[in-house]
Amino acid sequence: STTEVAAQDPQPDPKTPCANWMGGAPGYPGHNGLPGRDGKDGKDGLKGEKGEQGLQGSKGDQGAMGSAGPEGPRGFPGQPGLKGDKGEGAYVYRSAFSVGLTERAPHPNVPIRFSKIFYNEQNHYDTSTGKFLCSIPGTYYFAYHLTVYMSDVKVSLYKKDKAVIFTYDQFQTNNIDQASGSVLLHLSSGDEVWLQVYGEGENNGVYADNINDSTFMGFLLYPDMD
Repeated sequence: STTEVAAQDPQPDPKTPCANWMGGAPGYPGHNGLPGRDGKDGKDGLKGEKGEQGLQGSKGDQGAMGSAGPEGPRGFPGQPGLKGDKGEGAYVYRSAFSVGLTERAPHPNVPIRFSKIFYNEQNHYDTSTGKFLCSIPGTYYFAYHLTVYMSDVKVSLYKKDKAVIFTYDQFQTNNIDQASGSVLLHLSSGDEVWLQVYGEGENNGVYADNINDSTFMGFLLYPDMD
């Protein structure tokens, strides 16, 4: 039939230019499309190379003191130092005397003059007056040992015209006795010390001969340092 023939007419291949039409001229390029959306963040890249050293910063605050470290080993002894200069020697104060009696009965109420010298290197005891003269202020020790014969003895030790101590010994008939005394005194320069019989002469039994002595002594114990 007619319909069947029409159905068998060949159809043009859509992939080839239409055989029944002339080809047209090329069209113009289209407009640029809109920018696409931002893509996702990429992964971290590889570590870069080490940069150059920066400038030195300002000095920081001082830190707190640390705890003491352990004690180090003992060092070797050092070399001996140079010998020092010779110092001034300390002055030695000397004042001393020791004397004895040569006359048998000294006069009363005047200083007893001991003229037998055992020691009087500084000449601070005056044999002509019987007095010790203080030249070095300080503390002194004085002592006397008297032989008693023929009568009683009363003696006193004087300092600057004032009796300081007294000694009394009663004579025993047909006997020889001893009277003694001692004292510490502080003396100033110029002070005098001596022994003296007191009374009117009836108590003047101080005695000395070639085998019996009556002695008087004194010495500086220590000087005043001020």
